[in-house]
Amino acid sequence: MTIRDKQKIDKKIAFIGSGNMGEALIKGITAASIFDNKDIIVTDIMKERLEHIKKIYKVNVTTDNRHAVSKSDIIVLALKPQIIAKVISDVTDLIGKSKLIITIAAGITVNSIHTILGKRVRVIRVMPNTPAIIQEGVSAIACGDGILKEDLKITQRIFRAVGKTVVVEESMMDAVTGLSGSGPAYVFLIIESLTDAGVKMGLPRDISRVLSIQTIVGSARLALETGEHPGKLKDMVTSPGGTTIAGLHALEEGGLRAALINAVESATRKSEELGRRRD
Repeated sequence: MTIRDKQKIDKKIAFIGSGNMGEALIKGITAASIFDNKDIIVTDIMKERLEHIKKIYKVNVTTDNRHAVSKSDIIVLALKPQIIAKVISDVTDLIGKSKLIITIAAGITVNSIHTILGKRVRVIRVMPNTPAIIQEGVSAIACGDGILKEDLKITQRIFRAVGKTVVVEESMMDAVTGLSGSGPAYVFLIIESLTDAGVKMGLPRDISRVLSIQTIVGSARLALETGEHPGKLKDMVTSPGGTTIAGLHALEEGGLRAALINAVESATRKSEELGRRRD
């Protein structure tokens, strides 16, 4: 990280919406001191939610989206896809080329934002995933037309506060949704299945659960930190005629590899379908 990357961003940022992902980002950027807290403003329709955000993170809060947008240089749309059109329509006159819009609403394209606004402004689309809640997420970033280098750097700093980032073409976002967006659910299902398997083989459930979760966590960190191909790491565990190859054979017979590929493909196609409906 460069000295410049450690400096606070001298801009005002608004979070429109403070749900799980919105709060995860607020938690990340305040912990990393990316902005001055006085330059962060958060909106929500629920006053008790805002009271929680203000108490925990010491930022400005309001139920008035127009006030937040008018006072900010960067606007993060942390909203559910079904309400984003109404919320943006209410602030259209306040959004011009001087502001950067970051949207994390699933299936909402850059073109969708331009259509709702009725004008072309600077929009960056991001697909984070739920491990961002514990600052272990991964976020894919896609830039719309007219995005400045500084816009991308700011967006990367915001989302690196909750995990890792990758930059992709917007055409790849449906595949990102199918893989990393939906992926945590696939992993949770694997954890649940491994836990049940341990119970079937006689392990107490609490012990089986710890063994299953830490095996996933440790294996993922080993792959991440060594940078080795997962096939090579798999071979490190697999002895000739041993227990692991017997288990792998059962997984191949059960179609695990094909099932995971099919899951990503199905989720990707569903994301494409939902995107077409919204456009």
